[in-house]
Amino acid sequence: MAYDSKLVELAIKLFSIDAVKFGEFTTKSGIKTPVYFDLRVIVSYPDVMESISNLLLDVTMKDLKYDHVCGVPYTALPIATILSVLTKKSMLMRRKETKAYGTKKSIEGHYKAGQTCLIVEDVVTSGSSVLETVRDLRKEGLLVTDTVIILDREQGGSKNLDSNEVQVKSLFTMSSLIDILVKNGKITEETVIKVKNYLKETQAPVIEKPLNRILLPYEKRAELAKNGIAKQLFTIMATKKTNLCLSVDLTSTTKILDLLEQVGEHVCLVKTHADIIEDYTDDFIKRIKQLADRFNFLLLEDRKYADIGHTVSLQYTKGLYKVGDWADCVTAHSLPGEGILKALNAPNGCDRGVFLLAEMSSEGNLITPDYKEATVVMASKYPELITGFVCQNIDTFKDPGLIQLTPGVQLESSKDDLGQVYNTPEKVILEKGADVIVVGRGIVAAKSPVTQAVLYKDTLWKCYLKRVSGKLE
Repeated sequence: MAYDSKLVELAIKLFSIDAVKFGEFTTKSGIKTPVYFDLRVIVSYPDVMESISNLLLDVTMKDLKYDHVCGVPYTALPIATILSVLTKKSMLMRRKETKAYGTKKSIEGHYKAGQTCLIVEDVVTSGSSVLETVRDLRKEGLLVTDTVIILDREQGGSKNLDSNEVQVKSLFTMSSLIDILVKNGKITEETVIKVKNYLKETQAPVIEKPLNRILLPYEKRAELAKNGIAKQLFTIMATKKTNLCLSVDLTSTTKILDLLEQVGEHVCLVKTHADIIEDYTDDFIKRIKQLADRFNFLLLEDRKYADIGHTVSLQYTKGLYKVGDWADCVTAHSLPGEGILKALNAPNGCDRGVFLLAEMSSEGNLITPDYKEATVVMASKYPELITGFVCQNIDTFKDPGLIQLTPGVQLESSKDDLGQVYNTPEKVILEKGADVIVVGRGIVAAKSPVTQAVLYKDTLWKCYLKRVSGKLE
């Protein structure tokens, strides 16, 4: 095969500056390899950086359309900088570690959601480093469809990126590079055979495209759920075609039961506050459970447990309310630590679930991004107990088997006198990722609760169908 003279010149130069070495080497993972690439040395050779940048521009970027370029940290950053200058396209920088102060951004630079970003990388083996950058950029609403690289090691990285909807264009493949070097007397045929055998025997692990919980239907997510209550709730939503949770913040058992007689067929979950009910009795629990069975909805006691494990265990199973006997799931804060989850493990082997509060809808609440992240990590240790999270944002968690429960919803955006901020169904489902949407006063205080319940149910379900169709425009 005839190669462009500039590519041949670059390959020989990379060999001469020890950016590519042949022999016996051990990778970070302990694997033996007959070839080693260290393209970090190119920063000491301005002529090599210039040559690489010009060739990437001429060979790989000619027909690509993009608004920004972003180099994968850290070796590709100087090349991305040069390309930004040459193309007059703005550069974005991805931080490997999100800073814990200031804006706490993972992506630096000026950009808008919907714009396209081209990724620049030096070497691709498995593609994992590129995918980390892709995911952070996509999380910001940027479109990423292409990456340009210096060398494809041909060990599965291009396939991994392709399966994640990223096309790779490279200056060299491992095969073309060793072909150039052997033809120019830089390596022996024996070395070529070693490298080719190595490539056949050592492929990178397959990186599957992560499941996007936002686009998966409830039926599919029920199959992926590890918590029994989450499975039930997903199935109820799919069967009844409703993702409406009614918050019955009433103080009279008669009013609660009368309301549920009217709207029970339109909801998947009923959220209670047992400790505000003025005439609470065991008979009330018996009757509300009968309604739950008749209309096929689950019961969530919004207790927001937040004490030490021993106390929470008593609050959950003892006292006047004996919540553990009747509530399918409860809410809890992660503030006390893992002890609270140990305390809420299902009594008597029953299916029970917990929604952990990762965010709140009230204005000025003190939950921080670090607290939210720690809450999700803590939950991951108890997969059979956690039903999901009470949260407000799409990026809080990724597990499609968990449920995002989002309160603070009304048909029109507003704010009450006590700092509760209300969002529209479209905003919470399509933009913020809500799965089950909590509505209280919008139904409870209406002149015709059943009319409002049907309106909310239909509106919320249409938003869900639009979301899983992927047609969000």
